[in-house]
Amino acid sequence: MKDPDIKRLLYAHLLCIFSVILSTFIPSIFLENFSILETHLTWLCVCSAFVTAVNLVLYLVVKPKTPSKRSSLSHKVARFLKCCIYFLISCFGFHVIFVLYGAPLIELVLETFLFAVILSTFTTVPCLCLLGPNIRAWLRVFSRNGVTSIWENSLQITTISSIVGAWLGAFPIPLDWERPWQVWPISCTLGATFGYVAGLAISPLWIYWNRKQLTYKNN
Repeated sequence: MKDPDIKRLLYAHLLCIFSVILSTFIPSIFLENFSILETHLTWLCVCSAFVTAVNLVLYLVVKPKTPSKRSSLSHKVARFLKCCIYFLISCFGFHVIFVLYGAPLIELVLETFLFAVILSTFTTVPCLCLLGPNIRAWLRVFSRNGVTSIWENSLQITTISSIVGAWLGAFPIPLDWERPWQVWPISCTLGATFGYVAGLAISPLWIYWNRKQLTYKNN
């Protein structure tokens, strides 16, 4: 494993963290009374758009290129459409899971769905950019000892940390603190965001510290 590869991963993750920061401050220049709490749904849409855009740029510029025999325009369009379908399936899948875990079924449907969108942005979008719409590759990466590169290693960490952050964010909701961020699903989305950012920051450092012990099949 080469240190330049880890540096490139670190720079990519810093850009992703920067996109989350930009989604908090840039819209306030153009939108009145914009804030994470007061206009939470708007912030969810903006943050999702910023993070998705940065992931797409990283996919085109920074991500290690993998050889593909099929590079025709029709194949690329079909792949893009399939990725969009996978993303929508992820959003609806997360939405159903949230309802099963106690989210309102009829009330706050938009809030629940946008929470599913932001969590899909933190988890599914990077998977689609790195692995494509390939379920077998996803299962391989998230299985034990299935990663083949530091990018897939970091994908494991950021995905798990985002989901764990969203789960931990649900704990303050039933408490009687009467804080504005306890309203569904603000604390969960904040938890997912902090988990995503923490995963981005931790994974390059963890890979660097354990680089001598990490071995990949294709390296």
